[in-house]
Amino acid sequence: MVGPWRGSAIPPARLRSPGIHRGGTACDLLNSPLRHDLSRTVMIHRIAFAAALAACTAAGSASAATFKWASASDIPTWDVHSQNNALGNGVHAAVYESLFYYNSRTFALEPMLATGSNQVSPTQVRVTLRPNVKFHDGAAFNADDVVFSLNRAMAKTSNYGVYTQGIDRVVKVDDLTVDIFTKAPNPVLLRQLTELRMMDRDWSEKNKSVEPKDAKTKDENFAHRNANGTGPYVLKSWEQDVKLVLAKNPNWWGKMDGNVTEVVYTPIKSEATRVAALLSGEVDMVLDPSPADLPRLRNASNLKVLDGAENRTIFFGMDQFRDELPGSNIKGKNPLKDVKVRRALYQAIDVQAIAKTTMRGLAQPTGTLIAPQVNGWTKKADVRWPYDVEAAKKLLADAGYAQGFEVDFACPNNRYINDEEICQAVSAMWAKIGVKAKLRTLPLTTYFPMIQRYEASIYMLGWGVPTFDALYSLQSLVRSLGAQGDGNYNVGRYSNPQMDALIERIKKEVDQKNRNDLIEQALLLSHQDVSHIPLHNQVIPWAVKKNIDMVHRADNRIEMRLVKVN
Repeated sequence: MVGPWRGSAIPPARLRSPGIHRGGTACDLLNSPLRHDLSRTVMIHRIAFAAALAACTAAGSASAATFKWASASDIPTWDVHSQNNALGNGVHAAVYESLFYYNSRTFALEPMLATGSNQVSPTQVRVTLRPNVKFHDGAAFNADDVVFSLNRAMAKTSNYGVYTQGIDRVVKVDDLTVDIFTKAPNPVLLRQLTELRMMDRDWSEKNKSVEPKDAKTKDENFAHRNANGTGPYVLKSWEQDVKLVLAKNPNWWGKMDGNVTEVVYTPIKSEATRVAALLSGEVDMVLDPSPADLPRLRNASNLKVLDGAENRTIFFGMDQFRDELPGSNIKGKNPLKDVKVRRALYQAIDVQAIAKTTMRGLAQPTGTLIAPQVNGWTKKADVRWPYDVEAAKKLLADAGYAQGFEVDFACPNNRYINDEEICQAVSAMWAKIGVKAKLRTLPLTTYFPMIQRYEASIYMLGWGVPTFDALYSLQSLVRSLGAQGDGNYNVGRYSNPQMDALIERIKKEVDQKNRNDLIEQALLLSHQDVSHIPLHNQVIPWAVKKNIDMVHRADNRIEMRLVKVN
């Protein structure tokens, strides 16, 4: 049994008392006059009590509604400072909250657990906190939790250093005020804080989860499978790769615009099975329907498809670090270190064919690493090297590989729209220039730890931008490996001192025009170096029952408190 009651004597649904008839449930206990005595004498986790209360409140409400949804993969963890994964971040946001967050309809930055901020000096931001906020176990949220959470996100085992970049220290002023000191002026600090969720310091210390789970290993802490946030929903249960259940938090401080009292998420890898579950009514919504199924879904009388461009760019990265590639027939050197080889691989890919045939229109071909919604994007930077098979062959020959070579090629098979199919198509395109890609595909939960251990020669990655600012992408993807998020997903280990210098200037530049000019220079340098091979920006369709009202977001997240089941 997993979930917030793990480690307690018995799950809340099976609590028994001498004053309750045999077969009674936690709801009977919660409505019993004995509940106050039992809560002191029965060894039950406080979060389990909250989850049981939430479930019983839902059961007794005339407007109670369950929202069931599915997508291809599961979240990797419940530790909110462990693995920086977009699906996980979106699900976490229903249970854990950050100081600031984006309005789902306008994407304006709004206070969440904060009530506001004040720039005391160029390197000091004072944040005031929302009073009377409780964690799911009943503990009060205060400045100690903010200091703890931000320091936890800066730990070595955290994958969230890109969001803490520039932070020097966090200081408690009083119970509802903290000062964040930065090493230099940081023009995007508040945007970074949107992905840094608050944990209860005492709960973390009690449950030996002071340090985040290391995403590169299989080691687990208590926070990996258990949750204690301040958000509108409580983690009721999670059986990884099977089912996740959330229950409405009856003590949430905010306003619930929707009517969902229970959320059930089911990861379903098979595209056909996901669509069948939607058509049969087994689920209410599919986050990632297959492009091939969209015409049928659009024509279904009881369904609707919500479309929108995502701020996510799909690309390939290449190992530019090793002196020899594991599994390659080229010994003693690494072909991918040569820019001619990288450009040859780039120019051998027909992105228009992929967009039309593989993606069926759910792709916007791109020549850069950020989408148009992201600050810093320009038309000048968004230019591709042309598709040209003969030019690609010549580049390979000029680099000394006229006969091509063999290379490892790793891709996920349940993370991005048609990810495996894209990689199969590209493998065939590379074969035309003599490059024999040894394609291997893995599920999300094993794929990302693998590439972060630098175990892939060529790999696929899709990069969304939660801050909606190019620094997030540049720092993560093309900055040399360093502290506070530098190069945290530069798993091909591309390195150029000129790029590093540009990124360091972007971090500190407060003049918007100068800063955007620097961003453009960095994007153009990435293009010239062929640091990566950009493919396209995803267009994301959500397939949903017509009786469901929800807000489609450019970051592909479901704002659960806005979902309404009619």
